[in-house]
Amino acid sequence: MIHSLRFRLLIAFLSVILVTIGTVSLFISLRTSGEIGQFERRGEEAQFARLLHSLARYHFEQGDWTGIQAKVEEMGSLYGRRIVLTDENGVVVADSQGDLIGQPYQPPSSEEALLLPALLLPALPPPPHPFLPPPPLITEASGTVYIGPQSLTDPTSPRFLSHSITQFIIWGYLIGGGVALAMTLILSRRILSPIKALTKAARRLGQGDFSQRLELKDKGEVGELARAFNSMAGDLKRAEQLRRNMVADVAHELRTPLSNIRGYLEAVNDGLMKADAKAIQSLNEESNRLSRLVDELQELSLAEAGELKLQRQAGDISRLIDQAVVAVQAQATAKGVSLSTDLGEELPSVNIDSQRMAQVLHNLLDNAIAHTDHGDSITVSAVREGDCIEVAVTDTGEGIPDEDLPNIFERFYRVDKSRARATGGSGLGLTIAKRLVEAHGGSIEARSEPGKGTRFTFTLPVSP
Repeated sequence: MIHSLRFRLLIAFLSVILVTIGTVSLFISLRTSGEIGQFERRGEEAQFARLLHSLARYHFEQGDWTGIQAKVEEMGSLYGRRIVLTDENGVVVADSQGDLIGQPYQPPSSEEALLLPALLLPALPPPPHPFLPPPPLITEASGTVYIGPQSLTDPTSPRFLSHSITQFIIWGYLIGGGVALAMTLILSRRILSPIKALTKAARRLGQGDFSQRLELKDKGEVGELARAFNSMAGDLKRAEQLRRNMVADVAHELRTPLSNIRGYLEAVNDGLMKADAKAIQSLNEESNRLSRLVDELQELSLAEAGELKLQRQAGDISRLIDQAVVAVQAQATAKGVSLSTDLGEELPSVNIDSQRMAQVLHNLLDNAIAHTDHGDSITVSAVREGDCIEVAVTDTGEGIPDEDLPNIFERFYRVDKSRARATGGSGLGLTIAKRLVEAHGGSIEARSEPGKGTRFTFTLPVSP
């Protein structure tokens, strides 16, 4: 469970969301506390100023503190604070809670008990009369007022507001975390649903069910992964089919010469045939065919595994083409096929294994001769195209049907479904040619038009 992708996604999403919510909540809380603190200080200053002015005005008008208790109680209730008023001798003349009246007052040492001890000054007299001299300014202190902290339970208190906001932020954090957890569970399930389907399909594919496909409409990375899986499944299915076909073809190719050899030997053993030169020659031909097929299979397996060793050196491609044409000239003449070359002047050298490249040309020419008739022609051309030499073998033979053209480089694939020896060969020549060209860093392709001929083209990099 801990190592599952769903659990890790859950932890990752939840961590990111909670950290984000916590950071925003902390910032809001700090900013709100600061603003409320400033508002509280400004409000307290205004309250204290009004309180002092009201008490000073009362003393000025009454001349003493007689009857001030009722006013102090009213102010204490109004401001939500405890107010203690002492005269100039330090004796309590009014207490909003009514506990200390008449007693000498000693302020508590705790800063939280009383916020501000303030001197109470008498208010100034009324404005002077325009025709009378101004009265003297009275500056002596008439008493001291002590104001306690505002109760946190008072709804009008800024601290009460700050406390309420903090509670709302905490509840918002908890609710946001719960919503984030629920959304993460839903989203992780939705995200991992195609992954689970892919895992299930991959397991079935590994068990040999190559029909597995994923039907996802997602256009993102998951959809791309599903399409890649479907493509892989199709390739594996095709590769498996080719493997089965190859096994059947190899068995068929090996069975034919082995059956012939066995037939000859049984005939000689039963006295139905003499072990003369003709019989020995037939056995030799069949053994050579068998040996050639085994060599081709081995060479093809090395090429496909990338273990084919090439003895590469700078070579003249024009000279190599001329030698290949001369080697099959007799075969083409015997069939009545015209064979010619069309080589560009002063072609640059190419870095090739001359023996392997001669094998490619021989396979292409042999294939062209096999699929041409009397009166047809075969032309081998070579031209430079940028940093490559392009070699083409063009014939005017029967051509290749469109449905067969994409498969001609597959192992044991024959356009001639009758597998006739005259035209079928072993079915490995073009496959080996393709692998050898690719091993040299080039590419090979075929174009054909049924009834008009075929053109095989391969490229080779110019020697640096």
